[in-house]
Amino acid sequence: MTQTGPATPLERPTQRSQAKADRRAALLAAAATLFAERGFNGVSIEDLGSSVGVSGPAVYRHFSSKQAVLEALLVGVSERLLAGGQDVEQAGPGADDALRALIGFHIDFALGEPDTIRVQDRDLDALPDPARRQVRRLQRRYVEVWMRVLGELHPSLTDDELRVRVQGTFGLLNSTPHTARIGSAQVAPDAVRPVLERMAWAALTSA
Repeated sequence: MTQTGPATPLERPTQRSQAKADRRAALLAAAATLFAERGFNGVSIEDLGSSVGVSGPAVYRHFSSKQAVLEALLVGVSERLLAGGQDVEQAGPGADDALRALIGFHIDFALGEPDTIRVQDRDLDALPDPARRQVRRLQRRYVEVWMRVLGELHPSLTDDELRVRVQGTFGLLNSTPHTARIGSAQVAPDAVRPVLERMAWAALTSA
């Protein structure tokens, strides 16, 4: 009779891989928080490591440099936004519903990842040129998703006007990390969301 060996040795690479992925994700989350608070230049590799309970040198098992951390953070979020926007565009039964879904999708991002928005606003120029160009290309493609959907809803608008409306709406929604604070108080997301939805819809579709 042929006997099979224990499953544990076969599972170990998967477990190690998952642990590595979890640690990498934790480092990126910590980087977003620290970079938002102190700026890219105000954070060291040792700061990143200690924030997730490892030594500074251990960070190099996941990223080759602090710049590589910033690149993974900003390229990664741009890729996720583009992929999510494309999914919404393809799933929408009509332009009206698709545009509302895009607004909701981007509000989820703005409310859920305010630190990443702050980092992108302030530290994009700290990326090496190839990574910065990649982020810009991904951002343009994300804008184009919105332009296509809005263009279906308002076919009389020129490309220039579509682009201005979309980029203006992003400016509105991405300002949430700043405008959702009143003094030292944080406005509840449940109170912010419907206001942003109405304002974004009006900005995009006004005559």
